[in-house]
Amino acid sequence: MNKKHIYSLLPILLMSLLLIISGCGKTGINTPSTGSTSNANDTDSSAIETPSEPKEKLSIMLDWYPNAVHSFIYVAQEKGYFADQGLDVEIQMPADTNDALKLVAAGKIDLALSYQPQILLARGENIPVRSIAAVVRHPLVHLLTELNGKVKSPKDLETLTVGYSSIPLYEAMVRTMISQDGGNADKMNLVDVGFDLIPSLASGQADAIMGGFINHEQLILEKEGHAMKSINPVDYGVPDYYELVLTASDAGIEAKKDQLTRFIKAIQEGQKYVTEHPEDALNILLAHENETSPLDPEIETKSLNILLPLMNEEGQPFGRQDASSWENVRAWLVQSELIPDSVKAEDAFINLQGE
Repeated sequence: MNKKHIYSLLPILLMSLLLIISGCGKTGINTPSTGSTSNANDTDSSAIETPSEPKEKLSIMLDWYPNAVHSFIYVAQEKGYFADQGLDVEIQMPADTNDALKLVAAGKIDLALSYQPQILLARGENIPVRSIAAVVRHPLVHLLTELNGKVKSPKDLETLTVGYSSIPLYEAMVRTMISQDGGNADKMNLVDVGFDLIPSLASGQADAIMGGFINHEQLILEKEGHAMKSINPVDYGVPDYYELVLTASDAGIEAKKDQLTRFIKAIQEGQKYVTEHPEDALNILLAHENETSPLDPEIETKSLNILLPLMNEEGQPFGRQDASSWENVRAWLVQSELIPDSVKAEDAFINLQGE
């Protein structure tokens, strides 16, 4: 074959080669291997993964600025216990400690921390709120006085000055204590000192104060160098009441019973963690301290040590309430003329655990 004939065949050979290459490439794109199909499906699956269910929102208002007693709430939030129950919980501080129950009753917030006697007082004013869990099972408010002062027992308050924090409930408590101890409550000098409980006692303006907490005011006074004596009101005629309770409105309980029950499950997990890991729980709390009310780690550590035995009760799930406690407090408030007899204990609380 001469060179001229070979050159004339080159275009045909090149064309054939290009067609072969093109065909192979086309087959590689349209007919992926079995392994390629699997990888493609895996990629598509992750790209269209179903998002998690949206969390249901609940709001809770504290009774005060964040402190040791609220550790279980912040732990439940930090550790994901609320999220595990499908809840997105907003924690709020009150602008005024008297606002929480009214805001709950008005449906502005879902939950509030309040006090057992206060719930019954609210029911007496036709404010439709109800406790759904007992947080602190025994009184934290004690009669506080100097250890080596004039007051050895409540009856010694005759002719002496008692400072209290503007709340009729505390006046009723100290009057009951004096009377139960055989004294005449009318002979004491009761002075409304508002929020100045600590300075009134520290300065000698008052011989004793009613309304101070053993896990706060007492600890601060002791840190300031005052040896303190605390007298438990339960030892002198005041019923053993729940200091702190979790509160919702009647309408809120009806509308959100399932969410509130799940909230309680989450805080039970939170309290369990606080009990087993108190140091870590306090660190979580301290990370959430309010800048206007900074916390003293030493005070909060001592406070939690006081609180835990008063919050946990063997054989009882955290938050469980007893009907007898509500009836005893109701009867005392009626006797003290703070609520009408028409207020019924069973209307003031409900147990959601296990329902």
